[in-house]
Amino acid sequence: MADDDPTPRRAHAGEKKPYAKRDGEKKPYAKRDGEKKPYAKRDGEKKPYAKRDGERKPYAKRDGEKKPYTPRDGSARPPRGGSGRDGQRDARRDERQSRPDELRSVRSAFDEPALPAEITASSLNAAARNQLKTLSKENAEDVARHLAMAAELIDSDPELAHRHAIAATRRAGRIGIVRETAAITAYAIGDYALALRELRTYRRISGSDDQIALMVDSERGVGRPDRALEVGRAVDRGSLPAGVRVELAIAMSGARLDLGETERALQELDIPELDPNRAFEWSPGLFAARATVLEELGRAEEAEQWRTRAEIAEQALRAASGEDDLEVIEIEEIFEDPGAAEEPEGER
Repeated sequence: MADDDPTPRRAHAGEKKPYAKRDGEKKPYAKRDGEKKPYAKRDGEKKPYAKRDGERKPYAKRDGEKKPYTPRDGSARPPRGGSGRDGQRDARRDERQSRPDELRSVRSAFDEPALPAEITASSLNAAARNQLKTLSKENAEDVARHLAMAAELIDSDPELAHRHAIAATRRAGRIGIVRETAAITAYAIGDYALALRELRTYRRISGSDDQIALMVDSERGVGRPDRALEVGRAVDRGSLPAGVRVELAIAMSGARLDLGETERALQELDIPELDPNRAFEWSPGLFAARATVLEELGRAEEAEQWRTRAEIAEQALRAASGEDDLEVIEIEEIFEDPGAAEEPEGER
């Protein structure tokens, strides 16, 4: 993860974004024929915002507890402070003070995932910690540790990473980096509806479009490819960084595939960043996306060439890991006929 990137994504060369392909998982731009809706309940799984065992809704009547406006012990004494709103407010305050300690908490208890001792606030990069300065020192430290754990676990254990992200939102729900992390981890576990809600909140807080590709692909995930295209078209691509522009093109291409518009899916990938002879950080995903679309068009030989390019680019970038993220890697020509690698001018 780059030092100045506050998200739980790994941004250095050759590593994939949270919504990149995982082992055995379809690429976000692959067709979803016959695929169950991502927001369908998994066996035995509860959504992070679902009711937990033994937890009662804050507005539910508790066992043996009378409502605030019900006289207690047969007393018909009017609320202290007389009638009207002031009297009602005083009555509610008296009632809260008379409750047992276990009933005095305002919000329901939340079983936060454990934080290893070796994970400290400094485990989160400085740019992300800077966004937590509005919080109290103690709360900022706990939020930073949960965000650091989410970043650590996003690839190996996305479910636990998401629990840490949810814990952070309960502590600091108005902080942009917190909602962004919750969106990315929700996407990682396949809860695209939740990812969309979190992405919209993040966008409203930050005013940033840097997660627009994830938003487009989440719309696809909930079965709305038409809406996905609308969301993608509403953004000024010229104002986006090159990497974000490429991710958006891949997501838009996937939405075209969902609609059966294969030729237009290929056109979505015809962007300036598509350079077959050099590898940037975005090249492996872009080359692989093009290979997928060419396969759908029945152009198997071209598809294989682009897939080979994707593999070479990924190997080259992995070898250069630790260098500048935007370093350009020259790709050695592997085709006997160099012209065979290039498509006719009319198809570009």
